[in-house]
Amino acid sequence: MDIYRFAAAAVSLALCCGSAARAQQPSAVPPLLQDRAVLAAIAAAKTTEPQTIADQIRFCEVPAPPFSEGARGELLKAEFARLGLQNVRVDRAGNVLGDRPGASERPRVAVAAHLDTVFPEGTDVRVRRDGAILRGPGIGDDCRGLAVLVGVVRAMKQSGVQTPGTVTFVANVGEEGLGDLRGMKALFGETLKDQIDRFVSVDGTGLHITIVSVGSHRYRVTFKGPGGHSYGSFGLASPINALGRAVSKIAEIQVPADPRTTFNVGRIGGGTSVNAIAADAWMEVDARSPDVRALADLDVKIQKAIDAAVSEENARWGRPGVITATKEIVGDRPAGRVSETAPIVQTALAVAQALNLRITFGEGSTDANIPMSLRIPAITVGTGGHGIDAHALTEAFDTTDAWKGTQNALLLTIALAR
Repeated sequence: MDIYRFAAAAVSLALCCGSAARAQQPSAVPPLLQDRAVLAAIAAAKTTEPQTIADQIRFCEVPAPPFSEGARGELLKAEFARLGLQNVRVDRAGNVLGDRPGASERPRVAVAAHLDTVFPEGTDVRVRRDGAILRGPGIGDDCRGLAVLVGVVRAMKQSGVQTPGTVTFVANVGEEGLGDLRGMKALFGETLKDQIDRFVSVDGTGLHITIVSVGSHRYRVTFKGPGGHSYGSFGLASPINALGRAVSKIAEIQVPADPRTTFNVGRIGGGTSVNAIAADAWMEVDARSPDVRALADLDVKIQKAIDAAVSEENARWGRPGVITATKEIVGDRPAGRVSETAPIVQTALAVAQALNLRITFGEGSTDANIPMSLRIPAITVGTGGHGIDAHALTEAFDTTDAWKGTQNALLLTIALAR
């Protein structure tokens, strides 16, 4: 998960939600606190926090590198079944789903946390505990989300909470990096197409509501040429030189500060030897913005920079057409946003108020990008606690009062399933 720019103050945003969102009223939250089963569930979310933390560690110590989330998924599948969810299954993308039926099929609320981490195969994912601090790659992002997901199911089961609508819990694949939200694309495009009325992603530590989804375009650009000996073939145009020119040009691109628009050349590679003119070189480029037009404009500038770099390298050595560049899009995350006045957001705020929690608004790239882009009411909420060094091998999670995140996700789930 990537979350950016939290702000306690409300921001004025364009409404993205349709009629399904308008049906949800935040005024339904206070009466829930008169329901004995709901109060019992809220209490259970706190008293069972030691189990939630134990689950967080247990889930995290099963590797889930990009595109290899299966083993961790099996663990969540078993947990869903053990806690009594119905129709527990794995879809074609690898998402693990389990239903908690309500009095009716609709509204259907999907609550999700992602299985994958940014860390490659072979990463040591053992978790160390230093008092209240858990240390291990992925312990916050999103092992905590998975633990909260299970904690919500557990609290609802223990208390016997009944909801008018159905809740589908999802442990999904493909949220991080080049996963390109493939789990969500499958969920909304195939597995539960046209069946989800409201969506909540449980991702990111602390207490927040992500209401702006940052879109991104990601490219792998491959430069190719004839290659040759660094001395004997000197004078040939070089793919690596062309790549270097492209990186330099991209670095000089001017982008707006508002809407926040960014670019990054994250990885490069190529060549075979220090004394060989490379036959190929590659780079991966990331462009982001919450604004569709700003992202499209940046995309055009990046494309022009790459094309100009190839032309200049060929011209430098007088060999037109020798170097070529192939641009392969490896990531396309749609931008979107939901108004702070949208019913799903107002319900989330009412839940926080009922629990006496201070919630901030934020923007980021999360699983909620997909439903937001489809105009389905969607937000991302934090998991409680405090995260440290997300996406780094030194990642850690402070469990102090982390139960507040579980309570928040729990009451929000119950409130939205009405």
